[in-house]
Amino acid sequence: MNYPDKIKSRALQLGFDLVGITNASPISQQQVELLSNWITRGYAGQMNYMHRNFKMRIDPGRHLQDAQSVICVALNYHPAKSHPLPASSKGCFGLVADYALYEDYHQFMKKKLRDLALFISTYAGTGFKFKICVDSSPLAERALAARAGLGFIGKNRMLINPTLGPQLFLAEIITNLELQTDEPAPTSRDCSHCNNCLSACPMGALQSEGFLDAARCINYLTIEYKEQIPSELACKIANHLVGCDECVHACPYYQKAPPCRNSNFKFHPDRAHLDLHQLLDMSQADFDTKLVRRPYGGFADSPLMRVGLERLKRNARICLNNITP
Repeated sequence: MNYPDKIKSRALQLGFDLVGITNASPISQQQVELLSNWITRGYAGQMNYMHRNFKMRIDPGRHLQDAQSVICVALNYHPAKSHPLPASSKGCFGLVADYALYEDYHQFMKKKLRDLALFISTYAGTGFKFKICVDSSPLAERALAARAGLGFIGKNRMLINPTLGPQLFLAEIITNLELQTDEPAPTSRDCSHCNNCLSACPMGALQSEGFLDAARCINYLTIEYKEQIPSELACKIANHLVGCDECVHACPYYQKAPPCRNSNFKFHPDRAHLDLHQLLDMSQADFDTKLVRRPYGGFADSPLMRVGLERLKRNARICLNNITP
């Protein structure tokens, strides 16, 4: 077994579903132009961080001195099954996107990548240098993952693996090790003849020319947007409390994707539908503290912590207004 194979084998043992290796050169000029045009057109909304560190975002080599390779991994978060409303539901429940039904993936994946880096260091020795990136560093991770053979970028702007579908958390190890690289996924397997996601988007946020207008995306509005959501957009949110999976669920690759197989990645199906009235009555202490007898067990380990209680209450009021006769 050669060196890259050992790394890949260990990554899979640690619970990642996909692993591929690419070099640390900048992303393709086509991807650079797409990202630049997306920002220039104002499609990033209030995500001002997308404007910063543009050169670092397109060039992994700027993240680590003497960077040579990028080890890209993916974790499948496709839920095992749908989650019906509680039997006691009176219609006042808000929907939570699938990604937020799990524990915070940032910390989970960082720990696993540190374990992988420790494994690599036993072979590479003292000269081994690396940087772990899990969504927080300015890095065009989907473009890198595609170049490493993990899948292709679909019209919904998600990385889609033909076998595992579009629900993938991505992360990387940038290293000074020069490793054999993988080939990009075949371009013959893509979604060029399918427009399901474009049709499914309630806001029309997905543009036919390949852009996502974040300012019209329910994910962005309910998670990233800090102000009061304009009424002409709020009325289209329906009862999406946190995030939206409409474009993902419409994807044919989602329909045949297997469920998450990592039993160590904690899953909370009870968070799929949150009682809007209970949420509006929730104190900050209840929201911050993980107590099993509190509603939903608290959110101390959840991506919902990033959204924050005040923004959740804003969203809850919108949902109630949309679903209450």
